[in-house]
Amino acid sequence: MSLRDDRLDPDVLSPAELAAISRSAVPRSYAERTVVVTEGDASDALYVILEGRCRAYVSDENGREAILSDMGPGEYFGEVAMDKGPRSASVVTLEPAKLLVVPAERFRAFLAENPDFAFHFIGKLLHRIRELTHNVSGLALLDACGRVARLLLESAREEDGRQVVAERMTQTEIASRVGCSREMVSRIFKDLVQGGYVSVEKERIVILRRPPERG
Repeated sequence: MSLRDDRLDPDVLSPAELAAISRSAVPRSYAERTVVVTEGDASDALYVILEGRCRAYVSDENGREAILSDMGPGEYFGEVAMDKGPRSASVVTLEPAKLLVVPAERFRAFLAENPDFAFHFIGKLLHRIRELTHNVSGLALLDACGRVARLLLESAREEDGRQVVAERMTQTEIASRVGCSREMVSRIFKDLVQGGYVSVEKERIVILRRPPERG
């Protein structure tokens, strides 16, 4: 079982929390690119990721998608199972994954019996609200170049004194995350490379200096 060792991340369960909730869950394995839950369907379970990575996204009637988040071991999704409303997003596996499936009624009983986990659950919901507010402000107040710059800066980690986006995102994925076309992202990256702000290597993007927030 692989879990992130990052207790600063409110989305990641500790080993003790995971062990507690696993007693109310059923483990299931999913192949790569399997849609686990579908936007609009009835909410009937919470899902905890044990192995693999998943992506939450929304889509419209024309098949256009907007990526909401990528999740890994120790994270969970399906919190809206608490209110019995429809799924607010779809989730697909990005690679073979093993998940714990907690039926909604069991999850409600688990929260009642485990107040510490209930506080974690509330903290995650508050964290999601802050993320949503942050994303909405970016869409409303930043142009496409600024949104791409913000995504790169927030995804970067320091490696050997350099800011590196180690997870290579395709231009289509970046466009889906920031709410613009792939062609626009391609033009922005061309400008960022020519301006000496970033370099695009085989498996990563290196931020050479802070990109501008306006194109």
